Amino acid sequence: MTDVLLKSLGALLILVALAMALLRAPDRPVESLVARWAPPPSDFIDVKGQLVHLRDEGPRNDLVPVVLIHGTSASLHTWEGWVAALKTQRRVITLDLPGFGLTGPYTGQYDPDDYSGDGYARFVLDVLDRLQVQRFVIGGNSLGGEVAWRTAYAARDRVERLILVDSAGLPFDRKAAPLAWWIARTPGLGWLSESMLPRSLVQQGLESVYGHPERITPALVDRYLEISLRDGNRRALGQRLRQMDFGTDAARLDTLKLPTLILWGGQDRLFTPDLGREFQRRIAGSQLQLFDDLGHVPHEEDAARTVQPVKAFLGL
Repeated sequence: MTDVLLKSLGALLILVALAMALLRAPDRPVESLVARWAPPPSDFIDVKGQLVHLRDEGPRNDLVPVVLIHGTSASLHTWEGWVAALKTQRRVITLDLPGFGLTGPYTGQYDPDDYSGDGYARFVLDVLDRLQVQRFVIGGNSLGGEVAWRTAYAARDRVERLILVDSAGLPFDRKAAPLAWWIARTPGLGWLSESMLPRSLVQQGLESVYGHPERITPALVDRYLEISLRDGNRRALGQRLRQMDFGTDAARLDTLKLPTLILWGGQDRLFTPDLGREFQRRIAGSQLQLFDDLGHVPHEEDAARTVQPVKAFLGL
């Protein structure tokens, strides 16, 4: 019996090793991704020793540009539909946060292990200082929404308006998070997410945040997959997920006193619409619009429809 068990265990280990070899997805140097994912108007600028991937589009005489911040595992590309609709009348700045997109993990003068919300807010302000932008409108989705409201809290005299799209920053039901997040967050399992990234897992993650999964194209999966493989991004994602505070600074929302537009997907299973209503309750004078059929990334899923209230909010 012992021999049979040992042989079975040996066979299982061989199968696991074979699966890992087949599913292994090595990091890719940023240089290999630039041609496809950073054509003009993409640019790279140095901010305190950190090379930052960004796009700065629209009229330069717009003294109060619109700054848009992406969510977890996303990149500035998530805003392309909105940017196309806004840039004819407004200057629009999008960027990849450290640890995501083509910006990659923190380097230079930044703490390489600080992926906190406040750390990201300080980084956004550093980028805008580098671009000599004093006042601005800021918006964000998911993690980017949290970074946006933390930025508004930290720089009240600089932020004119706030746009939150299915924003993070309030306690939520963690069981709804994608499987890849739990693997990255779990001590001892982080190496799995840093060495393997099956395309099927990326597809599953996207399906969990779209209200209409049929809108997910192979090109969209390609983008999320390839950019996630940027050198160091997967390790940084694990650090970020382990540093999520799950709403411990939510009381700051009660102190915000600026025009705020809140957009929310009615089919968001990660941050349910009740959280959108809670943001509206906490931020005095804010307005909330639900899109009943859309998911966690409504700005990406249906850019043409979701940008309309944004244009009205900006007076366009």
